[in-house]
Amino acid sequence: MPHPDLSPAPVHVVQLTDAHLFADPAGTMLGLNTRDSLRHVIEQVRREQPRIDLLLCTGDLSQDASVASYEAFRALTAGLGAPARWLPGNHDEARVMAEVAPQLVQAVTDVGAWRVVMLNTAVAGATHGLLEQDQLSLLDEALASAGERHCLVCCHHQPVDIGCAWIAPIGLRNANELLQRLASYPQVKALLWGHIHQPWDETRDGLRLLATPSTCIQFAAASEDFKVSEEQPGYRWLRLHADGRLETGVERARDFEVRLDFDSPGY
Repeated sequence: MPHPDLSPAPVHVVQLTDAHLFADPAGTMLGLNTRDSLRHVIEQVRREQPRIDLLLCTGDLSQDASVASYEAFRALTAGLGAPARWLPGNHDEARVMAEVAPQLVQAVTDVGAWRVVMLNTAVAGATHGLLEQDQLSLLDEALASAGERHCLVCCHHQPVDIGCAWIAPIGLRNANELLQRLASYPQVKALLWGHIHQPWDETRDGLRLLATPSTCIQFAAASEDFKVSEEQPGYRWLRLHADGRLETGVERARDFEVRLDFDSPGY
């Protein structure tokens, strides 16, 4: 049962991830303009999610780590009118993110009967992820002090094998350390990430494991080598209930026409 001092209302959350914006508004990946695709996803969110209590932006917001790209991301998402939290991915620069939007890079946020923890798994100059000791300590403290709150933990890199051989080496290198920690805290209900540009939803030992399509290009599921799909960009919505239940789903920008140019610069 929820603590009587905590709000009984469900928390409405939206996740946007892997926008890969450029300083140049005309910047593209495989011929797809990443600002244009993000705009379409945001419009889909606006139509479908009239209430958003928290907007989670889980890394690779930028492709070039430029001030202009982060300013563009902040401006585009501001139209949703929701408090936001950012964490860095392997294409991001955490220092620049903090300069552009210091109020959005908070690691711990309490909302309703839930605590949301944003972890930095980015490694400077690398594509794979790692949780450094400071992040593990932050996680321990956030979970130990959560009290009666249920917890949602977020990061960028995938902590489990998703069946794509090419992406396995660029996941979270110390994933077992993370998963073992989370198993010690039954109030952690879900682990949410980006990076893989495709949806994922499974439950292991009571922990919901979730990933979300990119707001730009999509990676093909179950692929041995790098391969993209022509699925539309999308987002994830979550309802975090006061009793610890979690409802979630993925929606895609149905009015966005995906036309990829495989002769143009890629990912």
